[in-house]
Amino acid sequence: MPPSEYILCTCQAGVEPALKAEVAARAPQLKLSFSRPGFVTFKLPQPTTLDALQLPRMVFARTRSLSLGKLGPGESLRTLAAELWQSPVLADLPPFALHVWQRDHELPGEGGFEPGPSPLTAEVESHLLATAPEGKLLPVDATPGRVRPAPANAIVLDVVLVEPNEWWVGLHRAETRVERFAGGVFPAPVPADDMVSRAYLKIYEALRWSSLPAQSGDTWVELGCAPGGASQVLLEMGMRVIGVDPAEVDEDVLAHPYFTHIRRRTTDVPRKELVGAHWLAADLNVAPSYTLEAVESFVTHPSSTFRGLVLTLKLSDWSLAAPELMREYIQRVQGWGFHDVRVRQLAYNRREMCLVALKSRGQRRMTRR
Repeated sequence: MPPSEYILCTCQAGVEPALKAEVAARAPQLKLSFSRPGFVTFKLPQPTTLDALQLPRMVFARTRSLSLGKLGPGESLRTLAAELWQSPVLADLPPFALHVWQRDHELPGEGGFEPGPSPLTAEVESHLLATAPEGKLLPVDATPGRVRPAPANAIVLDVVLVEPNEWWVGLHRAETRVERFAGGVFPAPVPADDMVSRAYLKIYEALRWSSLPAQSGDTWVELGCAPGGASQVLLEMGMRVIGVDPAEVDEDVLAHPYFTHIRRRTTDVPRKELVGAHWLAADLNVAPSYTLEAVESFVTHPSSTFRGLVLTLKLSDWSLAAPELMREYIQRVQGWGFHDVRVRQLAYNRREMCLVALKSRGQRRMTRR
C-alpha cells in the first residue's frame, strides 16, 4: 500500500478547536497541517502505510483516513474522476470499497441540514462507480439511493468533497461498525409517524454506534425525556420506557402502552419506582458535571438495577471538552462500576457528545455471541 505522511479527519463544523486540543493531548506526534470547518489534516512524523498506522480513536474525529492527496480544484466531475482513477497510488491496491461524502458546512439541525448523503455525493458516487477501472472496486449494490456499507475490515477509498470541485482522497480500513459507512454517518431511519424531535436521531445513532446489548422488552429510564424523540425510538424497538421530565411529552408517545411519564424533576423521583429498569438515558440541558451528578444519584442507589448508560453531555463552551475534563467524566462513570466507557461526538449531535457505559466488556461479547 502507498505510504503517506498525512492524516485526514472530518468532524462537525465548529468542533475543530476541540479536535485539535484532543490530538495535541493524545497524539502529540501529529502536527496540524490544513484546516477548514468540518475538515482537518495532520502531518505524521514520518511516512507510514495503512497497515502500519497506529493512532488512538478520537472523540471529535468522525472519520480519519491516511491521505493520498488532493484533487482539484477541477473544472468538472468528469475531470476529477478521471484524475482519480488514473492516479498511480491506486495501481497496487487490492479491490476496495468506495465512500464519498461532503464535509459539514453547518451545525446538524441548522437550517434543515443533517449529515449524510446529499444530491451532490450521490452524483459523484454514481459517476465514480460507473467509471472505475474493472476489478478495482469490491462488488456493490448499484440500486440508486441505496446506502452501501463497506464489508467488515475492507479497505475503503475515501473521497471527501471539501468543496464541490476540490476532493481530498484517503484510505481507511472498516474495522468498526461506524467505519463501514461513508463519513461515519449511520443512515437515519424514517419513523413510521412524524419524528417528535431530533433526539430521535441521536438515540438511534447512539445505539447503532455502541452496540449496546439492549433487547426488546427491556426497561429504560430517560431523564429529560420531553418532548419524547428518544422515547419514540425506544418504543419502536419494543422497549418499555419510564420518562422523567416536568415538561409535557408528545401525545402519541404519552399514549403508548409501554410508556410511563413521571412528571417530576429528577431530584424528586422515588427510586423505588425504577426498580427493575435495565438502562438509563439522559439528555439534560445542563453542563456535563450536573448531568453526571443527576445520573449518579440513580445508578449508585442501593436499589439500582441499571446495566448500562447512554448520556448526552452538553458542551455550551468548548472548554468543557478539554482533555483533562474528558478524563474526569470517564473516571467518574467508571467509579460507579461501569468499566466499559466509550465517548464519541455523534454525527447527529450538536454542541454535545455521547457517553455510553456498560458494567463490563463481557456484556458486549455475550450479545455478539
